[in-house]
Amino acid sequence: MNLERLVPMQPVSDLEAAVAFDGKLGFRVEQRDDGLGWARLRCGRHELMLDRSISLHPGIPRTAVLYLYPEDIVEFHRQARANGLDAPDLETTFYGMTEFRIEDPNGNRLWIGQDRRPPGHG
Repeated sequence: MNLERLVPMQPVSDLEAAVAFDGKLGFRVEQRDDGLGWARLRCGRHELMLDRSISLHPGIPRTAVLYLYPEDIVEFHRQARANGLDAPDLETTFYGMTEFRIEDPNGNRLWIGQDRRPPGHG
């Protein structure tokens, strides 16, 4: 059995803020239903859904992380800042990724990184 695709769904309490935030990361709305509090976004070939109905207990800590892999971390980071996101400086992790970490307005965590080590050094 194979999957054709996998689409993460993030819980949100403020759909408008989430759509605006994700737009600054390059996502564009494909479908949206404000009455349901739901939206499907796309960035290139990747999809993300936002859904207010799964954020019924906003006081419960979130444990999921979306890890985004841009083609060029330096350019992606520069663009995120240019779009107004408060992105921390890029860091190189102990596991060799150049990355930065942010939270969206609804408390969902995003780690954004690229393996910039030469081939064979991992």
